[in-house]
Amino acid sequence: MNSFSGFGPSYGFLQSTAWRAALALVVVFVMLALTGWTAIRGTKEDANPLATARSAWQHATFHGRPLPDPTAAPATVRAFFAKLDRPDQRRLASRYPLVVGNMGGAPVQLRYRANRTAIDQARRIEKKRMVDRRLTPVGRQTAGRLMHRLESMMSPARQILAFDPAGDGRAAEVFGNLATARRVSVVVPGVDTNLSTFERTAKALTAPVGMAQSLYKAERTARPSARTAVIAWADYTSPGGLGVEAATGQLAEAGAVRLRALTESLPSTDSVSLFCHSYGSVVCGVAARQLPSNVENIAVAGSPGMRADNRSALGTRARVWAMRDADDWIQDVPYMEVGGLGHGADPVEPSFGSRVLSAQGAQGHTGYFAPGTQSLRNFALVGVGALDSVDCASSDPGCRADLA
Repeated sequence: MNSFSGFGPSYGFLQSTAWRAALALVVVFVMLALTGWTAIRGTKEDANPLATARSAWQHATFHGRPLPDPTAAPATVRAFFAKLDRPDQRRLASRYPLVVGNMGGAPVQLRYRANRTAIDQARRIEKKRMVDRRLTPVGRQTAGRLMHRLESMMSPARQILAFDPAGDGRAAEVFGNLATARRVSVVVPGVDTNLSTFERTAKALTAPVGMAQSLYKAERTARPSARTAVIAWADYTSPGGLGVEAATGQLAEAGAVRLRALTESLPSTDSVSLFCHSYGSVVCGVAARQLPSNVENIAVAGSPGMRADNRSALGTRARVWAMRDADDWIQDVPYMEVGGLGHGADPVEPSFGSRVLSAQGAQGHTGYFAPGTQSLRNFALVGVGALDSVDCASSDPGCRADLA
């Protein structure tokens, strides 16, 4: 006799339903992969230069004293650098650029300086790879594109807050004066984000740099007197194309740890707002429960879910905002979680409990940061704290209620 026969037909029905739901998720994700969510990128086996640099730092001394743990709490790092004069700070940044450039709590200007040095070192490596005959023609071409991207990141006007060349690479860039900002906005992008796609010449607003630049300009327009800064935060390993990684939460969980570390390391600010696009909203959803109290807003756009059934399940005191334009294909993703596949409920559904904002003017899945759209204007108003001026979606005309 079948050991499950005692459950009768109902058990078979439930089992069948679960399998159908899981199969539906897989099929839809595959279909979206074929219709343009992202182009699957190749991977390569790289050493971990940041880990190597941190190991060297941990075994070194400075003026006869041991250096602090490179992953120490921001307050510890801040106190260490406060005791050093500027020449000593710069000596450490020059000697250990990857370490200092990625240390939460280190002076932001010093991090920018260190990362410019680290980027130059990575640029030289890629320049050699461009003519390395051991690589395939495609490999040499990829190295050339990355080399030019790194050259762009070395511009004196750019403020690179984090840089890690390992694998496909991670980075973060600041727009505005982070050290004096009273309001900081963090743009958390989605799948296929790496050093090569950190910024784009064509379709600039689909890349983290373009998104953050657009948001910063919109915030300055919305409230010129506001002391704001915007961070293009691509400092996590995102899914490489649409597949199992994008349909599950493993990379989001790792990214959430890094996002929490960023928010905890920011200089003193009155308010932090997260603007999370696509898979980035999964990262923000996982991070929500353990974010510091000055993270006051979490706004998601084009979300496949936040790995929660509703706003309460996020476990955050931050206001949760959501938007989706009418022709964003993400709405075709099944909003459920079965056997680890999928990211839970739809944040724009009334039952979720988000404050739903208008995305009028935005087009497709990547149009939320386009100038002239209500989606960008709403993001900017949230970022500068002008919450009573946002435009609610027609499905949630009361999204501004109880904001005090």
